[in-house]
Amino acid sequence: MDGGNQSAVSEFILWGLANSKNLQILLFVMFLILYLFIVSGNIVILVLITTDRHLHSPMYFLLANLSFVDMCLSSNTTPKMISDFLIENKTISFSGCMFQVFFSHCIAGGEMVLLVVMAYDRYVAICKPLHYFTIMNLKRCTGLVLISWTTGFIHGISYLAVVAQLPFCGPKEIDSFFCDMPLVIKLACMDYHDLNTLMNAECGVVAVTCFILLLISYTYILITVRQSSKAGASKALSTCSAHITVVMIFFLPCIFIYVWPLSITWLDKFLAVFYSVFTPLLNPAIYTLRNKDMKNAMKRFIGKFLGPKRNS
Repeated sequence: MDGGNQSAVSEFILWGLANSKNLQILLFVMFLILYLFIVSGNIVILVLITTDRHLHSPMYFLLANLSFVDMCLSSNTTPKMISDFLIENKTISFSGCMFQVFFSHCIAGGEMVLLVVMAYDRYVAICKPLHYFTIMNLKRCTGLVLISWTTGFIHGISYLAVVAQLPFCGPKEIDSFFCDMPLVIKLACMDYHDLNTLMNAECGVVAVTCFILLLISYTYILITVRQSSKAGASKALSTCSAHITVVMIFFLPCIFIYVWPLSITWLDKFLAVFYSVFTPLLNPAIYTLRNKDMKNAMKRFIGKFLGPKRNS
């Protein structure tokens, strides 16, 4: 073991989601289609917000960042999962495994803070509308997004610094489709229980703190909305309900995987798939299907290309 971790264990074996060949082919087709929807849906949001001047506002600036983060979150694990459905020996290198551990927590930590920033944006828009564009100017929005990325980076690098130094000397099979931090820690040649508790506590501080801040923010917003005019309240409630839906589908799987693990293998896999595939897929659907501004931007975008052809 003088050569360090990688001389003892140079790769890990992933068990994936299924053993049946026919089921793996079915899952390959299904997840490939879902991943294409994730990438294309989030790219559409990014393009619309970037090119349509009607969407050049703080809320849509933050939404564009959320779409980019969601695309990164899914791309960290989903392409590997999809390709593994077609091969028998599902392996991942030590460095590739550490890459997944780092980016899973880096992106997730950044998204948690970004969702808090989006809640703050809605709080200012609804509770202090006259000062909205003064408070949520471009400089402040950019600063808040940088804070979210910095928080995510610190969160991810703290996990990487711990996991990469663990003594891996024998067992190397991971009962999942990616290198999930709690499962990787269990492979270390040491008593991992205290370390696993410490890592869950660190993750809990970030996740629970953000979740509580979000609950407080949206509670205060909903109380304010009840006292507003019906027209304004209806639009604000529609926007906030979309945000709250995204918060719930993102945080609940994350909490049950890392903060309050249930230790049920099939449920952990389901939550991991939901967290890395369905959450990035649902976000663009929720924000585009329920948002009139995004629908109108899509019509204008399509009109730019179809309009000249109709006239010619």
